[in-house]
Amino acid sequence: MWHGLFAFTNLWAMLAWVLLVFFPRKPLTYSACLYLGVALLCVTYTVCFALLLSGSVDPGVQPGSGSASFSSIEGVRALFMTDAGVVIGWTHYLAFDLFTGLWISRDADAKGFSRFAQAPVLLATFMAGPVGLLTWLVLRERAARRQARAQKAA
Repeated sequence: MWHGLFAFTNLWAMLAWVLLVFFPRKPLTYSACLYLGVALLCVTYTVCFALLLSGSVDPGVQPGSGSASFSSIEGVRALFMTDAGVVIGWTHYLAFDLFTGLWISRDADAKGFSRFAQAPVLLATFMAGPVGLLTWLVLRERAARRQARAQKAA
């Protein structure tokens, strides 16, 4: 079950990223990325997390992993040493990185950044979410300061 779900969430997120990066940014594209991409990943995460917490599914605990909890590094390590923990955690990352990429693309479009300039930021967000987000925050701040200076000078 967990291997199949892992493959599904990866494929689903990849399809949404392809839409976001390569397709025209129309309302339908944004809606598809948000509702069929981010929302479906969030639903998958929520259902799996609830099933895991309720004991309805087997987490696939590894021998010697200890007891899973969110209150210590050992507990979090034990959680991620299960197939369920890896899939649920990975789905969490996929959903948030895709949402962040969607926000970056909408913000960049609104601020007039070219798709060519957005591509490396979106790739960084896809590969290492916080790196892409930080890169975008720095770029947008620099552009805002440049624009403010230009307006002051005019």
